[in-house]
Amino acid sequence: MKDDLIAALLRAIDPAIVLRRPEELMLYEYDGSALDQGMPEVVVVPRTTAEVAACVKVAAQLGAPIVARGAGTGLAGGSVPEQGGLVISLARLNRILAIDPVARAARVQSGVINTDLSLAAARYGLHFAPDPSSQRSSTIGGNIATNAGGPHCLKYGVTTNHVLAATVVLANGEVIEVGSAAADAPGYDLLGVIVGSEGTLGIVTEALVKLTPNPEAVRTFLAIYDDLDAASATVSAIIARGIIPAALEMLVGQGIAAVEAAVQAGYPADARAVLLIEIDGLREEVATQAEQIASLCRQYGARELRAAQDEAQRAKLWAGRKGALAACARIAPHYHIQDGVVPRSRLPELLRLTEAVADRHQITIVNIFHAGDGNLHPLLLFDLRQPGALERAVAASEEILQACVAAGGTISGEHGIGIEKRDYLGWIFGPADLAAFADVRAVFDPAGVMNPCKLLPSGSSCADIRHARGALRAIDRGAWI
Repeated sequence: MKDDLIAALLRAIDPAIVLRRPEELMLYEYDGSALDQGMPEVVVVPRTTAEVAACVKVAAQLGAPIVARGAGTGLAGGSVPEQGGLVISLARLNRILAIDPVARAARVQSGVINTDLSLAAARYGLHFAPDPSSQRSSTIGGNIATNAGGPHCLKYGVTTNHVLAATVVLANGEVIEVGSAAADAPGYDLLGVIVGSEGTLGIVTEALVKLTPNPEAVRTFLAIYDDLDAASATVSAIIARGIIPAALEMLVGQGIAAVEAAVQAGYPADARAVLLIEIDGLREEVATQAEQIASLCRQYGARELRAAQDEAQRAKLWAGRKGALAACARIAPHYHIQDGVVPRSRLPELLRLTEAVADRHQITIVNIFHAGDGNLHPLLLFDLRQPGALERAVAASEEILQACVAAGGTISGEHGIGIEKRDYLGWIFGPADLAAFADVRAVFDPAGVMNPCKLLPSGSSCADIRHARGALRAIDRGAWI
């Protein structure tokens, strides 16, 4: 199939956007986690929606797997071409097409980088709120694929709360528009189905996204604790008081020291835990909340509360949090990161369990996470050169995710499912639910070519997708090419 696929692509599109040399393909065989790998047979880097559609049509006619890719910063293997086939990189679709400051919206191509959109919108006093730690390199299309979050999603919501409409290339090369600029448009919420579908239903090439007004005032604090339970209790107490911070992050133990050594952000290396708390809004509201937060931190045992005095200090505190993943390379050269979610009240229990799991599996686990919404990010650190290290890390991560589910939580808060967690869906969904998911997927992609073997458990996301009820109905209607 490889030769036929390349030949057909060269006939259908500009040969200049077709990559096929081994040294070019190697760049697309892994994502941000680098644990799951798969070599594509060919990569295309289109410049327009029409070129994306042409590439999809060629690959689909040959039955070749089709994997869309943004910046490759994903952490669950969602953009890894596990089955080979065609990778469609959206890196060149990187234009901000329009900004409407009155409607507080922007029309962007999928390859636009998060922070670039916020920088462009800043002249209007606006920004794009979703802010994953990779926001300086991650793209809007990738955020839509995984329904990415970030520290500020506690107050402002995850990506789905900021997408109004999208241009989508379906599995047969057809281009459709889903969603609407109008609020509460009638009809099925197809946009809601597309966001978070990880490229299994189609490829988003453009999106109409909401822009959020910059707040009048912002205050950022670092609360320092010698007791882990006290820090966790403070998180719940702040929310219980009715305060919804813009961000409420926690760093624990060894991770604090690693971040401080790498970034010099002002985190005390001897602390058991620190909370990074940010509030924003009207000036008077922020002043009142700042007093309340200071009182709660003292009440629940913070040994110190530091407030950023200017934008430079605020940026330094956030540089520590955003650079935490890279900083932990000082501890070990390889990592495996999870993003399970638990109710806030169960945080102390899960953090203690994580430490016990680390001891049991003889692996280092650092917790740096979104405490405000209970989105844990256990970072399992190891050295692949040590026999059995990866296997211990995977076993430890599974144990932690199972504990999250048992505590009333779930297996992913923002990274997506991809390859890494596809077979864990059975922990939270029954057979009827999974069959319904496969049925929906098959309506969009009856031949099962769009990012195969991702998101859904293996039996319902590879060859079996072609036999789902939705696929059979679509083929009967002649919907397939």
